[in-house]
Amino acid sequence: MFYYILYSLRYQAGSSVRVISSHCQAYCNRCYTIGLKCQTDFSPQHVGILVQSPQEATMFQIGDIDIHLVSDGVVMVDGGGAFGLVPRILWSRYLMYDEANRVPMILTCLLVRAADKTIVVDTGLGDKLPPKMINQWGLTHPNGTLIEGLARLGIKPDDVDIVINTHLHGDHCAGNTTFTPAGDICPVFPRANYIVQRREYEDAMHPNERTQATYFPVNYEPLFRNGQLTLLDGDQEIVPGVSVVVTPGHTPGHQSVLFQSNGQQALFVADMASYAIQFERLGWMSAYDVEPLVTLETKRHWQQWALDTNGLLIFQHDTQIGAAHLTEDENGKRTLEPVEVSLA
Repeated sequence: MFYYILYSLRYQAGSSVRVISSHCQAYCNRCYTIGLKCQTDFSPQHVGILVQSPQEATMFQIGDIDIHLVSDGVVMVDGGGAFGLVPRILWSRYLMYDEANRVPMILTCLLVRAADKTIVVDTGLGDKLPPKMINQWGLTHPNGTLIEGLARLGIKPDDVDIVINTHLHGDHCAGNTTFTPAGDICPVFPRANYIVQRREYEDAMHPNERTQATYFPVNYEPLFRNGQLTLLDGDQEIVPGVSVVVTPGHTPGHQSVLFQSNGQQALFVADMASYAIQFERLGWMSAYDVEPLVTLETKRHWQQWALDTNGLLIFQHDTQIGAAHLTEDENGKRTLEPVEVSLA
């Protein structure tokens, strides 16, 4: 369960940290060694970004663009897979794991209003998973589903004009489609134009032994057949101020979403860096990255962008840091400064 979170990134000695764990004593040793005051709390309302606050949901305004963060749930993933070559003794300083070495991963999607269009970025795991896979993922919905979160913001599936998939792994696009009462597959957003990179679609339709377990055609192939899936070849502006930019590494066809309006900028990082610490530290990346050395160079480029523009970085899977700015001190050390976020 996701209640095992202990995320203590850059806490100062003597400050408070919430340990969300049914085995608090087993996981509090680090708190004591660095002088933190432990406050055990078992409720999802006290898990940082996992807070659901419909009346006070954060809306980022990037010029004329409105952005809400909406969750489609929380899953538990293997810590070794999440952090690859980085040993647990290092990554566990920033993210707690459970007795099965699993770490929590939130499924954050975006609701974007720009240029009189309603846009959803990524669709989470949706509602098609069989019980076995739900158990394997440890999927819970402490804030409800994407559809429920959109409803709290006054958005129905029919209202959505565009869906951007950053890539076609199941946790980013399974919510593209659903079952009809007759058991057929249909789009969740019936009027929407779905957008993905052509390279990503081709790789998803012709996976190799390394990637075949991450792609499920039922999530996107029906959209292509009925003309609702647009395939892009590289960076492209979708509507004024909202662009997709190819950010390869996690997959060759991975794309992030760039927002630019009235001199302000933001980037939805997606799986360029699943966790904020992986963006801050160039050498930290997931074992699931198909081209890890490409990921490193992609992150290097966008780190510099973040410094040059003071652009807001929006993270997709981090249970504690939903958004941040990157800073650099006089010694060249780069550090993320989190921005407080409440989910819709």
